[in-house]
Amino acid sequence: MSRSAATENLRDYVAIPSVNPMGREDIDGAITGETRYAEHLKGQLGQLGVDAELLGAGERKSVVAHVQASGSDADTVVVASHLDTVPVDGMTIDPFAPRIERERLYGRGSCDTKGGMAALVAALSRVLERGKLRRNLILVGESDEEAGSLGIQDVIAHLAGRRPNWAIATEPTGMRLVTHHKGCVTARIDARGRSVHGSDPDAGDNAIETMALAVLAVRQENERLRAHPDQRLGPATISVGLAGGGKGVNVVPDQAWLSADRRTIPGEDEGSVRAQLERALVEAGLAGRTELTECYCNKDPLSTPDDDPGVMRARQALRDVGLDDSPTGVAFGTDAGPLSLAGIPSVVLGPGHIAQAHTKDEWIELGQLEEMTEFFVRLLGR
Repeated sequence: MSRSAATENLRDYVAIPSVNPMGREDIDGAITGETRYAEHLKGQLGQLGVDAELLGAGERKSVVAHVQASGSDADTVVVASHLDTVPVDGMTIDPFAPRIERERLYGRGSCDTKGGMAALVAALSRVLERGKLRRNLILVGESDEEAGSLGIQDVIAHLAGRRPNWAIATEPTGMRLVTHHKGCVTARIDARGRSVHGSDPDAGDNAIETMALAVLAVRQENERLRAHPDQRLGPATISVGLAGGGKGVNVVPDQAWLSADRRTIPGEDEGSVRAQLERALVEAGLAGRTELTECYCNKDPLSTPDDDPGVMRARQALRDVGLDDSPTGVAFGTDAGPLSLAGIPSVVLGPGHIAQAHTKDEWIELGQLEEMTEFFVRLLGR
């Protein structure tokens, strides 16, 4: 059975490892980095007559291509599909040997988010073959979306002086148009104590016990956030994901720490989150015993008006292919957040479901891959 161009693209992309090391040193360097994938895309675009360039350093490169429509009044859309994937620990399938079964394609990155790029390149090939590009396209494959969004910052710097009208980040939304999503701030709290021998614990100051109170303060902060939900996204949240401390079971610990995941809603940033957490620690009686040592933004929240011209164009293309065009919101963050913050109104749309992303047997429905291809044909072609 012959397969579509989008499916063949996706097979090729999944077979190119592009794992984000995410700060780890225990991952085989043969599968980390986005440069191999970026170079493959550059070559593929070159075969379509489209010049592309690589941004970034070492093995963490992004790719950008500018494709111009003939009309001087054409709008410009950025379509960004990140190149990196999460690591492959615990996968029950061969992550880089794409397999098709029951009209699903299995492999790391198939859903998150090589499917979006596969559909875009397939659609662009069809549109260019007809010679009827309706709007200017800035095709972006950015590195590091799964960790620090360094790639999209390189792209934003590259676009300085240009004025794209709007942007689409391709993420697994089940082909639903996302105009709002939460952001993400990472916070670290450290506790200090006094170390003594475990045989006389009352002579010391147990930092882990102090940190236990900080965990409860974080939990109480999450309860407070529930009272102030966003109309579309619900409340902001905070949860402890990592914790540690101590040097030995028979030693009262003089240090402990936790790292918390804070999901932000529109109107919040790392400054407001820092102020809220510091207040929570003071109210818990932990001032002077704990310190908020890190508080940084990983992803900005997204809030694009439903009547933005880019939203309306995306909605029309969805209607043209018979899909639901109603805007919605999601809890996860994307590179649409920093693009929007840079002054480019953005939406999120893509094949696949978030429930299949980052999983032990990641897969995508080929039917949705074809829907995304047809969406791009309608959006870009005349």
